[in-house]
Amino acid sequence: MSDLVADPEDVQSAIELAESNGVQIVDFRFTDLFGTWQHFSIPVGDLKPGLFEEGLGFDGSSVRGFQPINLSDMMLLPDPTTAVVDPLLGIKTLSMICNVVDPTTGEAYSRDPRNVARKAEAHLRGSGIADMSYWGPEAEFFILSGARFHQDPNSAGFEIDSPEGIWNSGASEVGGKPNLGYRPGYKGGYFPVPPTDSLQDVRSEMVLKLIEAGVDVEVHHHEVATAGQAEIDMRYGELTSMADSVMMYKYITKNVAAAHGLTVTFMPKPLYGGNGSGMHVHQSLWKDGEPLFYDASGYALISEMARYYIGGLLAHTPSLLAICAPTTNSYRRLVPGYEAPVSRVYSARNRSAACRIPVYNEIPAQKRVEFRCPDPTANPYLAFAAMLMAGLDGVRNKIAPPDPVDEDIYELSAEERANIQSTPGSLEESLAALADDHDYLLEGGVFTQDLIDTWIEYKTENEVLPSALRPTPFEFLLYFHG
Repeated sequence: MSDLVADPEDVQSAIELAESNGVQIVDFRFTDLFGTWQHFSIPVGDLKPGLFEEGLGFDGSSVRGFQPINLSDMMLLPDPTTAVVDPLLGIKTLSMICNVVDPTTGEAYSRDPRNVARKAEAHLRGSGIADMSYWGPEAEFFILSGARFHQDPNSAGFEIDSPEGIWNSGASEVGGKPNLGYRPGYKGGYFPVPPTDSLQDVRSEMVLKLIEAGVDVEVHHHEVATAGQAEIDMRYGELTSMADSVMMYKYITKNVAAAHGLTVTFMPKPLYGGNGSGMHVHQSLWKDGEPLFYDASGYALISEMARYYIGGLLAHTPSLLAICAPTTNSYRRLVPGYEAPVSRVYSARNRSAACRIPVYNEIPAQKRVEFRCPDPTANPYLAFAAMLMAGLDGVRNKIAPPDPVDEDIYELSAEERANIQSTPGSLEESLAALADDHDYLLEGGVFTQDLIDTWIEYKTENEVLPSALRPTPFEFLLYFHG
Protein backbone atom coordinates (compact mmCIF):
# COMPACT_ATOMS: atom_id res chain seq x y z
CA MET A 1 0.00 0.00 0.00
CA SER A 2 3.05 2.25 0.24
CA ASP A 3 2.59 3.67 -3.27
CA LEU A 4 -0.99 4.67 -2.37
CA VAL A 5 -0.11 6.59 0.80
CA ALA A 6 -0.58 10.26 0.11
CA ASP A 7 2.12 12.89 0.36
CA PRO A 8 1.57 14.86 3.62
CA GLU A 9 1.82 18.14 1.71
CA ASP A 10 -0.96 17.06 -0.65
CA VAL A 11 -3.08 16.00 2.34
CA GLN A 12 -2.57 19.37 3.99
CA SER A 13 -3.46 21.17 0.75
CA ALA A 14 -6.74 19.24 0.51
CA ILE A 15 -7.64 20.05 4.12
CA GLU A 16 -6.78 23.74 3.61
CA LEU A 17 -8.90 23.80 0.43
CA ALA A 18 -11.86 22.60 2.49
CA GLU A 19 -11.23 25.13 5.25
CA SER A 20 -10.73 28.13 2.95
CA ASN A 21 -13.95 27.43 1.04
CA GLY A 22 -16.21 26.81 4.01
CA VAL A 23 -16.78 23.19 3.03
CA GLN A 24 -19.31 21.29 5.14
CA ILE A 25 -19.34 17.86 3.47
CA VAL A 26 -16.57 15.69 1.98
CA ASP A 27 -17.56 13.33 -0.85
CA PHE A 28 -15.49 10.26 -1.73
CA ARG A 29 -15.85 8.84 -5.24
CA PHE A 30 -14.64 5.68 -6.95
CA THR A 31 -15.49 3.84 -10.15
CA ASP A 32 -17.06 0.41 -10.37
CA LEU A 33 -15.66 -2.14 -12.82
CA PHE A 34 -17.99 -1.03 -15.63
CA GLY A 35 -17.42 2.72 -15.39
CA THR A 36 -20.07 4.21 -13.07
CA TRP A 37 -19.05 6.67 -10.36
CA GLN A 38 -20.03 5.60 -6.83
CA HIS A 39 -19.82 7.82 -3.75
CA PHE A 40 -20.54 8.44 -0.09
CA SER A 41 -20.02 11.49 2.12
CA ILE A 42 -18.85 12.47 5.61
CA PRO A 43 -19.02 15.70 7.64
CA VAL A 44 -15.99 17.90 7.09
CA GLY A 45 -15.10 17.65 10.78
CA ASP A 46 -13.95 14.08 10.15
CA LEU A 47 -11.50 15.14 7.43
CA LYS A 48 -8.26 14.45 9.34
CA PRO A 49 -4.76 13.56 8.07
CA GLY A 50 -5.08 10.03 9.46
CA LEU A 51 -8.03 9.31 7.19
CA PHE A 52 -5.67 9.32 4.19
CA GLU A 53 -3.68 6.46 5.76
CA GLU A 54 -6.44 4.53 7.53
CA GLY A 55 -8.95 4.71 4.70
CA LEU A 56 -12.74 4.34 4.72
CA GLY A 57 -14.53 1.00 4.69
CA PHE A 58 -17.36 0.07 2.32
CA ASP A 59 -19.35 -2.97 1.18
CA GLY A 60 -17.64 -4.29 -1.95
CA SER A 61 -20.34 -6.90 -2.56
CA SER A 62 -22.83 -4.15 -3.44
CA VAL A 63 -20.62 -2.73 -6.21
CA ARG A 64 -20.84 -4.17 -9.73
CA GLY A 65 -17.91 -6.38 -10.60
CA PHE A 66 -16.28 -6.23 -7.16
CA GLN A 67 -16.52 -8.70 -4.28
CA PRO A 68 -18.71 -11.70 -3.36
CA ILE A 69 -20.79 -11.25 -0.22
CA ASN A 70 -18.54 -13.48 1.91
CA LEU A 71 -15.55 -11.22 1.10
CA SER A 72 -17.40 -7.91 1.09
CA ASP A 73 -15.25 -5.61 3.25
CA MET A 74 -13.19 -3.21 1.16
CA MET A 75 -11.46 0.10 1.77
CA LEU A 76 -11.02 3.45 0.01
CA LEU A 77 -7.92 5.61 0.20
CA PRO A 78 -8.63 9.20 -0.94
CA ASP A 79 -6.24 10.78 -3.43
CA PRO A 80 -5.78 14.34 -2.12
CA THR A 81 -4.41 15.55 -5.47
CA THR A 82 -7.93 15.14 -6.90
CA ALA A 83 -9.57 17.35 -4.25
CA VAL A 84 -11.93 19.94 -5.72
CA VAL A 85 -14.85 21.96 -4.42
CA ASP A 86 -17.87 20.55 -6.23
CA PRO A 87 -19.16 23.30 -8.55
CA LEU A 88 -22.72 21.93 -8.67
CA LEU A 89 -23.93 21.09 -5.18
CA GLY A 90 -25.84 23.58 -3.04
CA ILE A 91 -24.07 22.60 0.17
CA LYS A 92 -20.34 23.28 0.00
CA THR A 93 -18.79 19.89 -0.74
CA LEU A 94 -15.20 18.80 -1.26
CA SER A 95 -14.93 15.94 -3.75
CA MET A 96 -12.04 13.47 -3.90
CA ILE A 97 -11.42 10.43 -6.08
CA CYS A 98 -10.31 7.32 -4.23
CA ASN A 99 -8.24 4.22 -4.85
CA VAL A 100 -9.69 0.88 -3.74
CA VAL A 101 -7.65 -1.29 -1.37
CA ASP A 102 -8.11 -4.87 -0.16
CA PRO A 103 -8.00 -4.47 3.64
CA THR A 104 -6.79 -8.04 4.23
CA THR A 105 -3.66 -7.62 2.12
CA GLY A 106 -3.22 -3.85 2.18
CA GLU A 107 -2.67 -4.00 -1.60
CA ALA A 108 -4.36 -2.02 -4.34
CA TYR A 109 -7.44 -3.92 -5.49
CA SER A 110 -6.92 -5.73 -8.79
CA ARG A 111 -10.48 -4.98 -10.02
CA ASP A 112 -10.27 -1.27 -9.24
CA PRO A 113 -10.24 0.38 -12.69
CA ARG A 114 -8.14 3.29 -11.43
CA ASN A 115 -5.55 0.81 -10.18
CA VAL A 116 -5.39 -0.73 -13.68
CA ALA A 117 -4.76 2.72 -15.15
CA ARG A 118 -2.02 3.46 -12.61
CA LYS A 119 -0.38 0.10 -13.32
CA ALA A 120 -0.48 0.81 -17.07
CA GLU A 121 1.41 4.06 -16.52
CA ALA A 122 3.97 2.30 -14.33
CA HIS A 123 4.35 -0.45 -16.95
CA LEU A 124 5.03 2.17 -19.61
CA ARG A 125 7.75 3.78 -17.48
CA GLY A 126 9.37 0.40 -16.93
CA SER A 127 9.17 -0.65 -20.57
CA GLY A 128 12.08 1.47 -21.80
CA ILE A 129 9.93 2.46 -24.78
CA ALA A 130 8.58 5.69 -23.31
CA ASP A 131 8.02 7.30 -19.94
CA MET A 132 4.87 9.30 -20.63
CA SER A 133 1.66 8.95 -22.58
CA TYR A 134 -0.85 11.67 -23.36
CA TRP A 135 -4.57 11.13 -23.93
CA GLY A 136 -7.23 13.32 -25.49
CA PRO A 137 -10.71 11.74 -25.58
CA GLU A 138 -13.57 13.35 -27.53
CA ALA A 139 -16.69 12.06 -25.79
CA GLU A 140 -19.90 12.87 -27.66
CA PHE A 141 -23.37 12.83 -26.09
CA PHE A 142 -27.00 13.82 -26.65
CA ILE A 143 -28.80 16.54 -24.67
CA LEU A 144 -32.48 15.57 -24.68
CA SER A 145 -35.69 17.04 -23.28
CA GLY A 146 -37.04 13.67 -22.24
CA ALA A 147 -36.45 9.92 -22.26
CA ARG A 148 -38.94 7.15 -21.57
CA PHE A 149 -38.24 3.44 -21.78
CA HIS A 150 -39.59 0.20 -20.36
CA GLN A 151 -39.11 -3.55 -20.71
CA ASP A 152 -41.76 -5.96 -19.46
CA PRO A 153 -42.57 -9.56 -20.38
CA ASN A 154 -45.42 -8.42 -22.66
CA SER A 155 -44.27 -4.95 -23.76
CA ALA A 156 -41.19 -2.95 -24.53
CA GLY A 157 -40.40 0.44 -25.95
CA PHE A 158 -38.51 3.71 -25.74
CA GLU A 159 -39.08 7.30 -26.71
CA ILE A 160 -36.64 10.18 -26.63
CA ASP A 161 -37.40 13.75 -27.53
CA SER A 162 -35.68 17.06 -28.15
CA PRO A 163 -37.00 20.45 -29.30
CA GLU A 164 -34.18 20.20 -31.87
CA GLY A 165 -35.38 16.84 -33.17
CA ILE A 166 -36.17 17.10 -36.87
CA TRP A 167 -39.27 14.93 -36.28
CA ASN A 168 -40.83 17.94 -34.47
CA SER A 169 -40.84 20.03 -37.67
CA GLY A 170 -44.57 19.52 -38.24
CA ALA A 171 -45.74 20.16 -34.68
CA SER A 172 -47.72 23.33 -33.95
CA GLU A 173 -46.01 23.67 -30.60
CA VAL A 174 -42.81 22.22 -29.15
CA GLY A 175 -42.35 22.18 -25.39
CA GLY A 176 -45.39 24.42 -24.96
CA LYS A 177 -43.95 27.11 -27.23
CA PRO A 178 -44.73 28.02 -30.86
CA ASN A 179 -42.78 26.02 -33.40
CA LEU A 180 -40.32 28.49 -34.96
CA GLY A 181 -38.81 25.90 -37.29
CA TYR A 182 -35.17 26.23 -36.28
CA ARG A 183 -33.63 22.79 -35.89
CA PRO A 184 -30.82 20.80 -37.55
CA GLY A 185 -31.87 18.05 -39.91
CA TYR A 186 -30.50 14.52 -40.02
CA LYS A 187 -26.71 14.85 -40.24
CA GLY A 188 -27.22 18.63 -40.22
CA GLY A 189 -26.00 19.53 -36.74
CA TYR A 190 -22.34 20.27 -37.57
CA PHE A 191 -22.49 23.18 -36.79
CA PRO A 192 -24.89 26.06 -37.46
CA VAL A 193 -25.10 29.03 -35.07
CA PRO A 194 -28.09 29.76 -32.80
CA PRO A 195 -31.04 29.72 -32.99
CA THR A 196 -30.66 26.43 -34.90
CA ASP A 197 -28.10 25.46 -32.26
CA SER A 198 -30.41 25.95 -29.29
CA LEU A 199 -28.01 24.51 -26.71
CA GLN A 200 -25.09 26.96 -26.90
CA ASP A 201 -25.66 28.38 -23.41
CA VAL A 202 -26.21 24.93 -21.86
CA ARG A 203 -22.93 23.63 -23.27
CA SER A 204 -21.16 26.84 -22.24
CA GLU A 205 -22.40 26.37 -18.68
CA MET A 206 -21.09 22.79 -18.77
CA VAL A 207 -17.70 24.12 -19.89
CA LEU A 208 -17.56 26.73 -17.12
CA LYS A 209 -18.46 24.15 -14.46
CA LEU A 210 -15.79 21.79 -15.82
CA ILE A 211 -13.23 24.57 -15.53
CA GLU A 212 -14.38 25.23 -11.94
CA ALA A 213 -13.79 21.53 -11.27
CA GLY A 214 -10.21 21.81 -12.53
CA VAL A 215 -10.78 20.26 -15.98
CA ASP A 216 -9.12 22.10 -18.88
CA VAL A 217 -11.44 22.54 -21.87
CA GLU A 218 -10.41 23.37 -25.43
CA VAL A 219 -13.66 23.69 -27.41
CA HIS A 220 -17.34 22.85 -27.44
CA HIS A 221 -19.83 22.59 -30.31
CA HIS A 222 -22.97 20.96 -31.65
CA GLU A 223 -22.30 17.60 -33.27
CA VAL A 224 -23.57 16.14 -36.53
CA ALA A 225 -26.83 14.52 -35.41
CA THR A 226 -30.16 16.23 -34.95
CA ALA A 227 -31.72 16.30 -31.46
CA GLY A 228 -28.97 17.98 -29.49
CA GLN A 229 -25.85 15.92 -30.12
CA ALA A 230 -22.91 17.67 -28.47
CA GLU A 231 -19.17 17.49 -27.95
CA ILE A 232 -16.92 19.17 -25.39
CA ASP A 233 -13.21 18.53 -25.89
CA MET A 234 -10.92 18.48 -22.89
CA ARG A 235 -7.24 19.37 -23.14
CA TYR A 236 -5.07 16.27 -23.31
CA GLY A 237 -3.47 14.86 -20.16
CA GLU A 238 -1.75 11.85 -18.64
CA LEU A 239 -3.58 8.55 -18.60
CA THR A 240 -5.00 8.24 -15.07
CA SER A 241 -5.71 11.93 -14.59
CA MET A 242 -7.41 12.05 -18.01
CA ALA A 243 -9.66 9.15 -17.02
CA ASP A 244 -10.46 11.07 -13.80
CA SER A 245 -11.47 14.01 -16.00
CA VAL A 246 -13.76 11.85 -18.13
CA MET A 247 -15.62 10.79 -14.98
CA MET A 248 -15.99 14.44 -13.95
CA TYR A 249 -17.07 15.29 -17.53
CA LYS A 250 -19.96 12.82 -17.36
CA TYR A 251 -20.94 13.98 -13.88
CA ILE A 252 -21.03 17.67 -14.79
CA THR A 253 -22.75 17.34 -18.17
CA LYS A 254 -25.52 15.23 -16.66
CA ASN A 255 -26.08 17.51 -13.68
CA VAL A 256 -25.99 20.79 -15.64
CA ALA A 257 -28.52 19.32 -18.07
CA ALA A 258 -30.76 18.18 -15.20
CA ALA A 259 -30.69 21.69 -13.72
CA HIS A 260 -32.17 22.91 -17.03
CA GLY A 261 -34.87 20.23 -17.11
CA LEU A 262 -32.88 18.29 -19.71
CA THR A 263 -31.17 14.91 -19.71
CA VAL A 264 -27.86 13.66 -21.13
CA THR A 265 -27.17 10.22 -22.55
CA PHE A 266 -23.81 8.79 -23.57
CA MET A 267 -25.46 5.85 -25.36
CA PRO A 268 -23.57 5.34 -28.64
CA LYS A 269 -26.76 5.02 -30.71
CA PRO A 270 -29.93 6.31 -29.03
CA LEU A 271 -31.39 7.58 -32.30
CA TYR A 272 -32.15 5.60 -35.46
CA GLY A 273 -31.01 7.20 -38.71
CA GLY A 274 -28.61 9.70 -37.18
CA ASN A 275 -24.93 9.74 -36.32
CA GLY A 276 -24.00 7.91 -33.15
CA SER A 277 -21.84 9.17 -30.29
CA GLY A 278 -18.22 8.06 -30.25
CA MET A 279 -15.26 8.74 -28.02
CA HIS A 280 -12.35 9.22 -30.41
CA VAL A 281 -9.18 8.92 -28.34
CA HIS A 282 -6.03 10.84 -29.33
CA GLN A 283 -2.86 9.29 -27.89
CA SER A 284 0.89 9.71 -28.07
CA LEU A 285 4.09 8.48 -26.41
CA TRP A 286 6.89 10.66 -25.03
CA LYS A 287 10.32 10.08 -23.52
CA ASP A 288 12.55 12.53 -21.67
CA GLY A 289 10.18 15.32 -22.64
CA GLU A 290 10.35 14.55 -26.38
CA PRO A 291 7.49 13.32 -28.60
CA LEU A 292 8.10 9.88 -30.10
CA PHE A 293 5.40 9.81 -32.78
CA TYR A 294 6.92 12.49 -35.07
CA ASP A 295 9.18 11.93 -38.07
CA ALA A 296 9.59 14.67 -40.68
CA SER A 297 10.12 12.06 -43.42
CA GLY A 298 7.35 9.64 -42.42
CA TYR A 299 3.88 9.18 -43.88
CA ALA A 300 1.70 11.97 -42.41
CA LEU A 301 4.84 12.91 -40.43
CA ILE A 302 4.59 9.90 -38.12
CA SER A 303 7.52 7.83 -36.88
CA GLU A 304 8.13 4.12 -37.26
CA MET A 305 7.22 3.74 -33.59
CA ALA A 306 3.87 5.37 -34.27
CA ARG A 307 3.26 2.97 -37.17
CA TYR A 308 3.97 -0.04 -34.95
CA TYR A 309 1.75 1.45 -32.22
CA ILE A 310 -1.03 1.71 -34.80
CA GLY A 311 -0.26 -1.85 -35.87
CA GLY A 312 -0.87 -2.99 -32.30
CA LEU A 313 -4.16 -1.10 -32.06
CA LEU A 314 -5.42 -2.53 -35.37
CA ALA A 315 -4.25 -6.08 -34.69
CA HIS A 316 -5.99 -6.15 -31.32
CA THR A 317 -9.06 -4.11 -32.30
CA PRO A 318 -11.55 -7.01 -31.97
CA SER A 319 -10.54 -7.74 -28.37
CA LEU A 320 -10.00 -4.07 -27.53
CA LEU A 321 -13.59 -3.28 -28.44
CA ALA A 322 -14.88 -5.60 -25.72
CA ILE A 323 -13.53 -2.91 -23.38
CA CYS A 324 -13.61 0.22 -25.59
CA ALA A 325 -17.07 -0.34 -27.16
CA PRO A 326 -18.50 -2.41 -24.34
CA THR A 327 -22.28 -2.40 -24.84
CA THR A 328 -24.71 -4.09 -27.19
CA ASN A 329 -25.75 -0.58 -28.28
CA SER A 330 -22.13 0.17 -29.28
CA TYR A 331 -22.57 -2.02 -32.35
CA ARG A 332 -25.60 -0.04 -33.55
CA ARG A 333 -23.03 2.75 -34.05
CA LEU A 334 -20.24 0.65 -35.56
CA VAL A 335 -21.91 0.16 -38.95
CA PRO A 336 -20.99 1.53 -42.40
CA GLY A 337 -22.01 5.14 -42.97
CA TYR A 338 -22.54 7.90 -40.38
CA GLU A 339 -18.72 8.43 -40.28
CA ALA A 340 -18.47 5.16 -38.34
CA PRO A 341 -14.89 3.83 -38.15
CA VAL A 342 -15.51 0.18 -38.98
CA SER A 343 -12.44 -0.41 -41.17
CA ARG A 344 -9.24 -1.66 -39.52
CA VAL A 345 -6.88 0.61 -41.43
CA TYR A 346 -5.14 3.89 -40.77
CA SER A 347 -5.05 7.11 -42.70
CA ALA A 348 -4.23 10.79 -42.62
CA ARG A 349 -7.42 12.85 -42.32
CA ASN A 350 -9.77 10.00 -43.32
CA ARG A 351 -12.53 9.71 -40.70
CA SER A 352 -13.77 6.37 -42.02
CA ALA A 353 -10.57 4.64 -40.82
CA ALA A 354 -10.21 3.10 -37.36
CA CYS A 355 -6.97 5.02 -36.83
CA ARG A 356 -6.57 8.57 -38.11
CA ILE A 357 -3.48 10.80 -38.13
CA PRO A 358 -4.61 14.41 -37.64
CA VAL A 359 -2.71 16.74 -39.99
CA TYR A 360 -3.89 20.13 -38.78
CA ASN A 361 -0.28 21.24 -38.38
CA GLU A 362 3.32 19.99 -38.52
CA ILE A 363 4.25 20.61 -34.87
CA PRO A 364 6.11 17.53 -33.51
CA ALA A 365 4.49 17.81 -30.07
CA GLN A 366 1.03 17.51 -31.62
CA LYS A 367 1.70 14.42 -33.72
CA ARG A 368 -0.59 11.72 -32.39
CA VAL A 369 -2.79 8.76 -33.26
CA GLU A 370 -6.57 9.02 -33.05
CA PHE A 371 -8.31 5.69 -32.40
CA ARG A 372 -11.90 6.27 -33.48
CA CYS A 373 -13.64 3.01 -32.52
CA PRO A 374 -14.24 3.61 -28.77
CA ASP A 375 -17.44 5.14 -27.46
CA PRO A 376 -18.30 6.97 -24.22
CA THR A 377 -19.94 3.97 -22.53
CA ALA A 378 -16.38 2.67 -22.00
CA ASN A 379 -14.81 2.78 -18.57
CA PRO A 380 -12.05 5.31 -19.34
CA TYR A 381 -9.52 3.84 -16.91
CA LEU A 382 -9.76 0.39 -18.52
CA ALA A 383 -10.15 1.66 -22.09
CA PHE A 384 -7.08 3.93 -22.00
CA ALA A 385 -5.01 1.23 -20.28
CA ALA A 386 -6.09 -1.40 -22.84
CA MET A 387 -5.26 0.87 -25.80
CA LEU A 388 -1.86 1.64 -24.33
CA MET A 389 -1.12 -2.06 -23.85
CA ALA A 390 -2.18 -2.85 -27.43
CA GLY A 391 -0.01 -0.05 -28.81
CA LEU A 392 2.99 -1.10 -26.73
CA ASP A 393 2.54 -4.67 -27.96
CA GLY A 394 2.70 -3.35 -31.50
CA VAL A 395 5.90 -1.41 -30.76
CA ARG A 396 7.53 -4.26 -28.89
CA ASN A 397 6.75 -6.86 -31.56
CA LYS A 398 7.03 -4.50 -34.55
CA ILE A 399 3.51 -5.19 -35.76
CA ALA A 400 3.25 -3.42 -39.11
CA PRO A 401 -0.22 -2.12 -39.98
CA PRO A 402 -1.74 -2.53 -43.44
CA ASP A 403 -0.91 0.17 -45.95
CA PRO A 404 -2.69 3.47 -45.26
CA VAL A 405 -5.96 4.08 -47.10
CA ASP A 406 -6.56 7.70 -48.03
CA GLU A 407 -9.61 7.14 -50.26
CA ASP A 408 -13.18 7.21 -48.96
CA ILE A 409 -13.47 3.58 -47.90
CA TYR A 410 -17.21 3.51 -48.54
CA GLU A 411 -16.58 4.47 -52.18
CA LEU A 412 -14.07 1.65 -52.83
CA SER A 413 -15.04 -1.23 -55.11
CA ALA A 414 -16.14 -4.51 -53.57
CA GLU A 415 -12.83 -6.04 -54.67
CA GLU A 416 -10.84 -3.28 -52.95
CA ARG A 417 -12.93 -3.49 -49.76
CA ALA A 418 -12.45 -7.26 -49.61
CA ASN A 419 -8.88 -6.75 -48.45
CA ILE A 420 -9.89 -4.51 -45.55
CA GLN A 421 -10.74 -6.12 -42.22
CA SER A 422 -13.72 -4.79 -40.29
CA THR A 423 -14.51 -4.29 -36.64
CA PRO A 424 -16.67 -6.92 -34.88
CA GLY A 425 -20.39 -6.75 -35.55
CA SER A 426 -21.59 -7.36 -32.00
CA LEU A 427 -20.56 -7.29 -28.36
CA GLU A 428 -20.71 -11.08 -28.37
CA GLU A 429 -18.04 -11.20 -31.12
CA SER A 430 -15.83 -8.72 -29.26
CA LEU A 431 -16.08 -10.67 -26.00
CA ALA A 432 -15.14 -13.88 -27.85
CA ALA A 433 -12.13 -12.03 -29.30
CA LEU A 434 -11.14 -10.86 -25.81
CA ALA A 435 -11.34 -14.44 -24.53
CA ASP A 436 -8.95 -15.53 -27.31
CA ASP A 437 -6.64 -12.50 -27.38
CA HIS A 438 -5.71 -10.88 -24.07
CA ASP A 439 -2.10 -11.87 -23.33
CA TYR A 440 -1.00 -8.35 -24.28
CA LEU A 441 -3.22 -6.99 -21.49
CA LEU A 442 -1.62 -9.26 -18.90
CA GLU A 443 1.90 -7.94 -19.57
CA GLY A 444 3.40 -6.48 -16.42
CA GLY A 445 0.35 -7.51 -14.40
CA VAL A 446 -1.57 -4.47 -15.67
CA PHE A 447 -4.77 -6.43 -16.23
CA THR A 448 -5.34 -9.71 -14.39
CA GLN A 449 -6.91 -12.91 -15.66
CA ASP A 450 -9.48 -12.58 -12.89
CA LEU A 451 -10.56 -9.12 -14.10
CA ILE A 452 -10.83 -10.26 -17.73
CA ASP A 453 -12.80 -13.37 -16.78
CA THR A 454 -15.13 -11.30 -14.58
CA TRP A 455 -15.64 -8.79 -17.40
CA ILE A 456 -16.52 -11.45 -19.98
CA GLU A 457 -18.82 -13.35 -17.61
CA TYR A 458 -20.71 -10.26 -16.45
CA LYS A 459 -21.14 -8.80 -19.92
CA THR A 460 -22.30 -12.13 -21.34
CA GLU A 461 -24.75 -12.99 -18.58
CA ASN A 462 -26.14 -9.51 -17.91
CA GLU A 463 -26.12 -7.88 -21.35
CA VAL A 464 -25.54 -10.21 -24.33
CA LEU A 465 -27.81 -13.10 -23.37
CA PRO A 466 -30.69 -11.04 -21.93
CA SER A 467 -30.67 -8.85 -25.07
CA ALA A 468 -30.77 -11.91 -27.31
CA LEU A 469 -33.80 -13.32 -25.45
CA ARG A 470 -36.04 -10.27 -25.77
CA PRO A 471 -38.24 -9.47 -28.78
CA THR A 472 -37.91 -5.88 -30.00
CA PRO A 473 -40.60 -3.50 -31.31
CA PHE A 474 -39.03 -3.61 -34.76
CA GLU A 475 -39.43 -7.40 -34.86
CA PHE A 476 -43.19 -6.88 -34.49
CA LEU A 477 -43.14 -4.64 -37.55
CA LEU A 478 -41.24 -7.30 -39.46
CA TYR A 479 -42.90 -10.52 -38.35
CA PHE A 480 -46.25 -10.04 -36.56
CA HIS A 481 -48.30 -10.75 -39.68
CA GLY A 482 -45.95 -13.38 -41.05
